[in-house]
Amino acid sequence: SGMSKSRDCFGYPLSIFFIVVNEFCERFSYYGMRALLILYFTRFIGWDDNLSTAIYHTFVALCYLTPILGALIADSWLGKFKTIVSLSIVYTIGQAVTAVSSIHDLTDFDHDGTPDNLSVHIALSMTGLALIALGTGGIKPCVSAFGGDQFEEGQEKQRNRFFSIFYLAINAGSLLSTIITPMLRVQLCGIHSKQACYPLAFGVPAALMAVSLIVFVIGSGMYKKFQPQGNIMGKVVKCIGFAIKNRFRHRSKAFPKREHWLDWAREKYNERLISQIKMVTRVMFLYIPLPMFWALFDQQVLKAGLLELQPDQMQTVNAILIIIMVPIMDAVVYPLIAKCGFNFTSLKKMTVGMFLASMAFVVAAIVQVEIDKTLPVFPKQNEVQVKVLNIGNSSMTVSFPGSVVTLPQMTQTNEFMTFDVDKLTSINISSPGSPITPVTYNFEQGHRHTLLVWDPIYYRVVKDGLNQKPEKGENGIRFVNSFDESFNITVGENAFVNVTSHNASEYQFFSLGVKNFTLSSTQQIPQNCTKNFQSSNLEFGSAFTYVIRREDTGCPKMYEFEDISPNTINMALQIPQYFLLTCGEVVFSVTGLEFSYSQAPSNMKSVLQAGWLLTVAVGNIIVLIVAGAGQFSEQWAEYILFAALLLVVCIIFAIMARFYTYVNPAEIEARFDNEDEKKNLENMNKYATVAPISQTQM
Repeated sequence: SGMSKSRDCFGYPLSIFFIVVNEFCERFSYYGMRALLILYFTRFIGWDDNLSTAIYHTFVALCYLTPILGALIADSWLGKFKTIVSLSIVYTIGQAVTAVSSIHDLTDFDHDGTPDNLSVHIALSMTGLALIALGTGGIKPCVSAFGGDQFEEGQEKQRNRFFSIFYLAINAGSLLSTIITPMLRVQLCGIHSKQACYPLAFGVPAALMAVSLIVFVIGSGMYKKFQPQGNIMGKVVKCIGFAIKNRFRHRSKAFPKREHWLDWAREKYNERLISQIKMVTRVMFLYIPLPMFWALFDQQVLKAGLLELQPDQMQTVNAILIIIMVPIMDAVVYPLIAKCGFNFTSLKKMTVGMFLASMAFVVAAIVQVEIDKTLPVFPKQNEVQVKVLNIGNSSMTVSFPGSVVTLPQMTQTNEFMTFDVDKLTSINISSPGSPITPVTYNFEQGHRHTLLVWDPIYYRVVKDGLNQKPEKGENGIRFVNSFDESFNITVGENAFVNVTSHNASEYQFFSLGVKNFTLSSTQQIPQNCTKNFQSSNLEFGSAFTYVIRREDTGCPKMYEFEDISPNTINMALQIPQYFLLTCGEVVFSVTGLEFSYSQAPSNMKSVLQAGWLLTVAVGNIIVLIVAGAGQFSEQWAEYILFAALLLVVCIIFAIMARFYTYVNPAEIEARFDNEDEKKNLENMNKYATVAPISQTQM
């Protein structure tokens, strides 16, 4: 193996810094590009949400599966260094192609700001994404293993610290890119017409990938590079196949048992290869329960709805916590545990990581129960809910079975009133000095309705369409028009088009903050009137109705009514579960990387890193399959189920780990090398001792 004396820096090989910076740039590039995909698919290409999400998940799954390919290329053919360089080139090209695919001017021949030939853009972006999946997945196992290769025997401590720093770089890259990339997208650019700047937002990740590649190549002279030893995976597969066949042939009691099933390959393969394969299969066996862990772990991150954060903000919180926790674990927690005289081995750490994740779900369930106590009551299957909103100029009285409400102008009943479908027999509207008007309407079971009244004889029932809290902590907004003609309202990028007279629009959903409304009406609004209104400060999970009516002056005025109150649960309650979950991830993930490296034979380091990544991939695939399967009516019950499943996985893993014997691959391989050398020497001695005799006999 080509050894160049590695230069040191704080007791670490200098080459490590190039590898860490390379990983940081690569992750920034990947997450930056990924953060845009769904928006790009829906807004630029114009696919619907389902197709966009399906393509997105397929892409992510591909990125998780290609590591096997990269590892095979590295360990069997090109070596880690050349694999990283060549696949990074593929990757950079992929990023560039994707960026080009998002330039609307490419096919916008009539300069109207929308591409005229979408299939060109689709073909380019799919090609780009395929190249990216090959690149990002292919280099992933090689970069971490190549980093591990830079350390000498006896630098285990520094090597473990390297895997921590490596994990930090991954999360720092993803954190910065999820903050920066959306800022780039909202810029406007274009030759003939200005549009949201996807080329810039995709171009920055492409540039960073190029930087990542350049940084990596600059370090070239310092790296320790090991030559791949021929088609190692081919040998492994053949050897395992032969062992199984041979074992099957000698299945009768007549043949003595062998210690390990792989020892049945001895007739054909050397001890060294057999012992290396044993190392790999033992670790792989240990990995069997892990996809289950990742599947459950990912569920939690998907269900960030708890925290009322947007999913990408969630990723930010996760990354920030990891960046805080990794150094604390490394510099404070582990040394303290060691001081107490407890031997905290890799597998023990991983077991503890799983246990922490399980506890996070228990906490999540408790918090969820607290949240449920504060939620509004929605109608059950056989019930309907009604509230009355008086948008007229005089007081109205509405009588329901068992209750009568009187509403002054521009007020509503504070609560929704709940009725059994069968019991809601009659509703009457009356006002002093006018006849009683019965409300005839076929109420839909399980839904909320708003009864708009504006005159003793005029009313309208509107089905709300919201029979649960708005998703993802967003806020529902709808408008009620009490003009005599229709109007349009724009709220940021959203428009409520053609809201007809004395009617309500559908709800649209918005994130937190104060929203600005702009009104435009078919009839003239006097010049001196304001057409711009503001909402109150929206929080999480609320819904509001805004009534717009014409005042005596002829100017529009807005009234705000609350339909669903915002979530009252304190964000601080949610910190413990995220804290536990992140501690679990740090203890589990970082340790998994270093364990996979330290237990792998020298010629299969990338392959085992890929094996570790594969457990994540299979976990994600399980999520996709199960996601549609079943929903619990109670969210907390789902959390308890996950906690229980995680605990089961944790216990199974702990039991399997008890039977695992740690190996030092370098030592074992050195032993074989010594034996080989001895044999060679003996052979040479044989010839050396034979020769003189033959001379004397002459």
